[in-house]
Amino acid sequence: MEGVATARSGRFAALDRRAVNHDGLAREDHELGLTALHSPSDPEPSLALGADGRVAEMDGRPRAEFDVIDRMVADHGIDLAVAPEAMALGDRELAARVVDPSFPREEVARLISGVTPAKLAAVVRLLRPVELQMAIGKMRVRRTPSIQAHVTNRLDDPLLVAADAATAVAFGFRELETTVPVLEDAPSNAVALLVGSQVAAPGALTQCSVEEAMELELGMRGLTTYAETVSLYGTEQVFVDGDDTPWSKAFLCSAYASRGLKMRVTSGGGAEVLMGEAEGRSMLYLEARCVSLARAIGAQGVQNGGIDGAGVVGSVPDGMREMLAENLMVMLRDLESCSGNDTQVSESDIRRTAHTVPLLLAGSDFLFSGFGSITRYDNMFGPSNFNGDDLDDYLVLQRDWGVDGGLRPASEEEVLAVRERAALAAQAVYRHLALADYDDEHVRAVVEAHGSKDVPVEDELAVLRAATAIQQGEVTALEVVAALAEEGFLEEAERVLAMIRERLKGDYLQTAAIFDEDMRVLSKVTDPNDYAGPGTGYVPTPARREQIASVRQQLSVREVRAEQEPSADTLHLVEGPVAEVGNDPREVCIGLSPAVGRAIWTTLSGLTVREALREIEAGLEEEECVARLIRVRSTIDLGLVGLTAARLAGSGIAVGLQGKGTALIHRRDLVPLANLELYSTAPLIDREMYRTLGINAGRHAKGVVTVPAKNPYTEEAITARYHTRALALVAIERELCEPGAPPVELRRAA
Repeated sequence: MEGVATARSGRFAALDRRAVNHDGLAREDHELGLTALHSPSDPEPSLALGADGRVAEMDGRPRAEFDVIDRMVADHGIDLAVAPEAMALGDRELAARVVDPSFPREEVARLISGVTPAKLAAVVRLLRPVELQMAIGKMRVRRTPSIQAHVTNRLDDPLLVAADAATAVAFGFRELETTVPVLEDAPSNAVALLVGSQVAAPGALTQCSVEEAMELELGMRGLTTYAETVSLYGTEQVFVDGDDTPWSKAFLCSAYASRGLKMRVTSGGGAEVLMGEAEGRSMLYLEARCVSLARAIGAQGVQNGGIDGAGVVGSVPDGMREMLAENLMVMLRDLESCSGNDTQVSESDIRRTAHTVPLLLAGSDFLFSGFGSITRYDNMFGPSNFNGDDLDDYLVLQRDWGVDGGLRPASEEEVLAVRERAALAAQAVYRHLALADYDDEHVRAVVEAHGSKDVPVEDELAVLRAATAIQQGEVTALEVVAALAEEGFLEEAERVLAMIRERLKGDYLQTAAIFDEDMRVLSKVTDPNDYAGPGTGYVPTPARREQIASVRQQLSVREVRAEQEPSADTLHLVEGPVAEVGNDPREVCIGLSPAVGRAIWTTLSGLTVREALREIEAGLEEEECVARLIRVRSTIDLGLVGLTAARLAGSGIAVGLQGKGTALIHRRDLVPLANLELYSTAPLIDREMYRTLGINAGRHAKGVVTVPAKNPYTEEAITARYHTRALALVAIERELCEPGAPPVELRRAA
């Protein structure tokens, strides 16, 4: 055939349009470090101690050749009392202990404290995806999972930040992270986030992710309560490019801790590749160095799992597996894992969900290092793997698997209430401190807004002036407390003050610490992970399970019954005597199942029973046939309903109609399932189709050849969309079914 060689396949053209084909997938390149789990340049694990008791050689490199990362890890990141025992274990033996539920978590952590970065990578590399999940379920530090939110907007609008913070806490987020499109706006965002975070419930931790010096200053003044954007890298040159050293990062850790601020570091595979300095090493090995370094500098946790480099890691084979392995390495080092789901890893909804679900099922200290609780365009970190428009999907995923993903459903009324309270509180604080004066119309817009595009901008410099005033006036959290109290927001004032008190106690500096909504610290110390096999570890309480299950979309039979309550326009049918066989050859029976026009008045398509019958009867009239209504009481099976009615019809032809709207045409000499025509997709049957059903039934009665109507088709998941209502309607039908009862005549009530 001419031209076939240059023709395009329609299927491949359609595949090209799929979202996954917008992802920039890369071929492995070991020299560039574009490899996930292993590179020929990765060193073999080794450790030797010198006569002075210090590490003389690590992972094939003598001490004289150590770079700054090697030196910090060797001197501060390895328990040399455990190292000989741990390094002597084979990689497979140690990997088996990591996965084995009967081998205690504490003993695994003890052994891992004595391994080198290369040994850590070698052990984790052996674990397959399901084994990674098993290990994470066992090795995460805190028993109770939690989750962190991004709360940002394009305008840095403080009232919107506060309202969105309150919304996030209403949905269950326990850490809130903001950042700014304009650096100088950071103090304003920090204040607004602090105010909004304490409206829906007490105890949510907040941070403002900006340049490290400003971030530290905001924390020192009590305007934030934790930090995490202190970046670590796996090669020395990338540290140099960032004008940093492991020692400067260790100093920052100490500075935060000295003022009672919780702090974790950030790393993630792909960073070194992006900066062109991966030294030909695999992403897993370089991240093993970062995690070991985090332990060495005294951080209590790590935010990792790709982070900003997630797209790079996800572009290579085994990339998703590597990002999960990164999180596990943090847990193995006995550190808090704030798991990277904060960067959209793919344009494909399938891929980004597949990236998240393994971690959701396994559990983590923080399942997201930043779920974009706002709409995608307002996420100034860049789109998260899940964003505000995905909240319902995530809540249903929790419900589907019966796992605690850290969130809970919140009603529209609850969200509107907390948004209004937070916006008013922020308005009052900004007026009281003479930062800005937002009017009530602005409050209303913020409360109702989907995002910043719905919020008017009266003064483009208002936020900058407010932020400058906060910075120059050295506003602290105590001024915020006073403003809230004096403006009548006493509960919020007490909650912000409570966060200041907790810094003096220092309990939330414990590894993996969060506050629950009763202000109890949950951490490695107070809430340690006790998973030891089936039937152990964290399981949602019955109350928490009910909360997870109670998504707003769920329906009960009772609610469907309420939808079926009769109205003034409801068709009322009166049952008459037992039906007899008709003798009019033009007669077509319409057999109704037990509940049609008795307890069910609306079909799944939204048409009423009155409307459906009107169209069927009109179609019969077009063919000059006579309709006769019959109630079949003994069965809810549509085939038997139609066949029973056909055996009573003078023509031997009948239409069968179920409450949910499913319909068919039957003939008296056929078996129940061998009907003439079946309209099985009830939600899609419209007026025209019921009219066609009547026309075709009339033609069958007259012996005229018909063109069978085809069932409507849709790409939608009809069974998933309507099954609850269908089940409820069938339950109603079943209650009214009277086995053995003969069919009866029906007439419309006067």
